[in-house]
Amino acid sequence: MTHESGGFDLGRWSAAFAVEDSSQPTTPLDLYGAHDARALYDETYENYKSFVNPPLARVMKLSGSPVEVRALGSTIWDHNGKAYLDFAGGYGVFTLGHSHPRVVAAVREQLERMSLSGKTMFSPLLGRLARALADLAPGDCSISFFANSGTEAVEGALKLARAATGRTKFVATTNAYHGKTVGALAVSGRDAYKTPFGPLLGDIVHVPYGDAAVLPDALRDAAAFIVEPVQGEGGIIVPPLGYLRAARAACDASGAILIVDEVQTGLGRCGMLFGCDRDGVVPDVLVLAKGLSGGVVPIGAFVTRPSVWNAAYAKQPLVHTSTFGGNPLACAAALAALAVLHDEDLVANARARGEQLLAGVRAIAADYPSVVREARGLGLLVGMELQSEGYAGTIVPEMLRGGVTAAWTLNAQRVIRLEPPLVVTAEEIERGLAAVRGAVATAFAKLGVLVETSSTHT
Repeated sequence: MTHESGGFDLGRWSAAFAVEDSSQPTTPLDLYGAHDARALYDETYENYKSFVNPPLARVMKLSGSPVEVRALGSTIWDHNGKAYLDFAGGYGVFTLGHSHPRVVAAVREQLERMSLSGKTMFSPLLGRLARALADLAPGDCSISFFANSGTEAVEGALKLARAATGRTKFVATTNAYHGKTVGALAVSGRDAYKTPFGPLLGDIVHVPYGDAAVLPDALRDAAAFIVEPVQGEGGIIVPPLGYLRAARAACDASGAILIVDEVQTGLGRCGMLFGCDRDGVVPDVLVLAKGLSGGVVPIGAFVTRPSVWNAAYAKQPLVHTSTFGGNPLACAAALAALAVLHDEDLVANARARGEQLLAGVRAIAADYPSVVREARGLGLLVGMELQSEGYAGTIVPEMLRGGVTAAWTLNAQRVIRLEPPLVVTAEEIERGLAAVRGAVATAFAKLGVLVETSSTHT
C-alpha cells in the first residue's frame, strides 16, 4: 500500500499505546545482586571467559569494556554508574532508544494476558501487526511472515524466492551483510566469515555494489537479487541514486525476485521510512528486524506481495513456519514501536539529526585529513572512514572513555559507525561529536600518520 515517509497513518494503533513519558532514572544502580561494582565486573568477566566466549572476553577487557547495568533513551549506565551516550545503538536495534516507556508498558500489559502463542488458534496481535506493516510497506507488499531476527527473516525471504520462481540462483553484492545463518551467510560478501563453514549454499553470484550495468546479465535465470539500500556492515556505502530503480527494472526483465534487506536501514533509520523510498522502489520482498520492536523484544519479518507469497505457498501454507516468530510479546512491542515512530515524528528527527551528525563528522575530517578519509551516510546511519585501520583501535576506546559508545563496521574495520537512536537530541549529537573529535585528536597525537589502507568506497 502507498505511504509517505514520516506521515503514515497509525492513529488506530497509537491511542492504544499512549502512556506518560518517564524521566531519567534517579534510583541507585541495581548491581544484579553483586556486593559491589567490582564484584559484578569480576563475576561477569569470569563468566564470559569461562562459559561464553574466552577470546572475546579478553579482547573486551583489553579495550576497557565495562558492564552495562541500565539503559534509558540514548543513555547506558555501567557498573560504576558512569553514563554513556549510545552511538553504537545496538547496530541499529535501538531506534526508539533504550526501554521506551510506551513499548515497555505494552509488553508488560501483554505479559499479564498471554506471553507466547499456543499456535493452534488465531493471534489478534499478529494479525494487527501484519495489517500495520501492510499499511506502511511500499506498494502492494502486504503479506508478512514473522521471525525472531534479521538473519531468520533473510532465510525466509531466500526460501520464498526459490519456491516462488522454481529457480535456485541468487545474486548478491560484494561486501554485503545479510546475517550469519547458512543461507544469509552465503549471500553475504566477506569470505572471512564464510570460509570456516563451507560449503554453504551453491549457485550464488556476487556483483559489485552500486554498479547497475552488471545486473541484467547477472540476473539471467536468477531466483532473486538481494540488496541493501545502504551497505551497513560493508562500511556505510550509499549507492548512486537510481541504483535500486535499475535493480527493479533488471529483476522485472529477468523474472527474478527483488529482495530489499532493510534490517538496518528500515523504519526511519535513513531519514525516510524505508531506505528503498530514496529511489521510490517497490520491492517484491521487504526484510525488517532490528528496530521493528523499538529495541525491546527480538523480532524479524519479511513483507511480500500476495502474488509472490501465493506462487510459493498457496498449496503448502505450513512449509515455512516459526515456533516463536510473531509471538504476542514481540507483536505488542512492535505495534507500540510503530505508534511511537509516528507520534514522535522520528523519521523527520532522524533526517534532521542525521544532517547535523554528518556535517559534524565532515568538519572533523577536514581538520584531521591524515586520520579521517571520508564521512558519509544517510540519516542516522553515518560512517567515518579512517585512512588506516590502525586508528580505530585507539578512537573507539577513547570515545568510550569520553562517554560515547561506537563500533566499527563488520566488513570494513577502518569505518567507524555512528548510529544513535532516532530519539537523539541536537544537544546529544553535539556531545557525541565532541567525543569523536577528542578521540580523533588523541589518535593523531599518539600514532601520527599511519600507512593508508585501501578505501571501501571507490
